[in-house]
Amino acid sequence: MYDELTKVDIKKMEEEISYRKNVLAPELGAELRRTREFGDLSENAEYKEAKRLKRKNEGRIRYLENMIRTANVIDIEGDADEICLFDRVLIFNERMKAEKEIEIVTTLRQNALLGYVSKESPLGSALMGKRVGDRVLVKVNENMEYYVEIRKITKGTDNEDLPISGY
Repeated sequence: MYDELTKVDIKKMEEEISYRKNVLAPELGAELRRTREFGDLSENAEYKEAKRLKRKNEGRIRYLENMIRTANVIDIEGDADEICLFDRVLIFNERMKAEKEIEIVTTLRQNALLGYVSKESPLGSALMGKRVGDRVLVKVNENMEYYVEIRKITKGTDNEDLPISGY
């Protein structure tokens, strides 16, 4: 399955790759060389930590390069009165008896704690294409489902300030 990403997602990943290769990798390499000089490598915690950070950086670079290579680049379009990517949506959760404002984003920029919900999550996918006043069933899994009512849609754009997720 290919991740659906925007041009801004791709740009942000390319910027992170550039930073990791051109700034972070040389710093981590220097730290690895520095800690290697401490002596016995089998009992050198600083050296082991430097190696771990170097491997983590290389893994993140591979992950981002793979995401770019396999991405399905999408445009942000839709009807003016339907929920689309990057729209802010005020919903009323019938189960919790509470309103909440969320923004529908790509998977790469989700952060549910801050109200950024992936369009591929149970809530995000249930809301896509719906309109104000719709009552929507959100099916989390076989045992968990709930209804939300869409109370307001504020049209949005791809926000370049919204960071991509780490792992």
